[in-house]
Amino acid sequence: MEKNDPVAALEARIDYSFKRRALIEEALTHSSAGHGRAGALTNERLEFLGDRVLGLVVSEHLYARHPSEAEHGLAPRLNALVNRGACARAAERADIGAALVLSKAEAQAGGRKKEAILADACEAVIAALYLDGGFEESKRFIMHFWADEFDAVAKAPKDPKTALQEFAAAMKREGPRYDVISRTGPDHAPVFVIDAVVEGFDPARGEGGSKREAEQAAAAALLKAAGFYG
Repeated sequence: MEKNDPVAALEARIDYSFKRRALIEEALTHSSAGHGRAGALTNERLEFLGDRVLGLVVSEHLYARHPSEAEHGLAPRLNALVNRGACARAAERADIGAALVLSKAEAQAGGRKKEAILADACEAVIAALYLDGGFEESKRFIMHFWADEFDAVAKAPKDPKTALQEFAAAMKREGPRYDVISRTGPDHAPVFVIDAVVEGFDPARGEGGSKREAEQAAAAALLKAAGFYG
């Protein structure tokens, strides 16, 4: 490895040497480095491909790791694993930021640590690995640098309302909405019955000593019925 060669240092960190160095150089070149020049190579095209490769690898892994879950249970996990935050954290683990090619202004503005730039570069690196070494090399990178992310979604989130919000977003459905069905009992010990509603799914009912407690129970019940819990 040549001294002060950030690309070679990245190759060492990811344990892969590119046969076509131009691919990894393109993957690491942010649009700011093009300075608006027509035809200037940046990582945007590779990012497009890498996003699809990432989605396939993660989907395959979730399918194998959660054999009893239906699509409704897998979709929120997929969304959590391929979003910008997850990609940026993987980029930080591989220290992709240190090898980025940025304009002077973007570098001075902290571009090597910006979530959007890191996420895009990470997807571009995945694509470069796919094109240079094949599917298995890109998969090896993802399985290594996403290991903590996979562990984080192995179990259903502790907060059912947050999980249901993410579930509805991942499924592109309206909701969730929480409808109060009844409130009974004395003021010092009320009992709330609430339905959680997400477009396209049967409402699920929860009960609790406060509205929040009943909403959490209803959210958990809907997620369980959809195959995300249990």
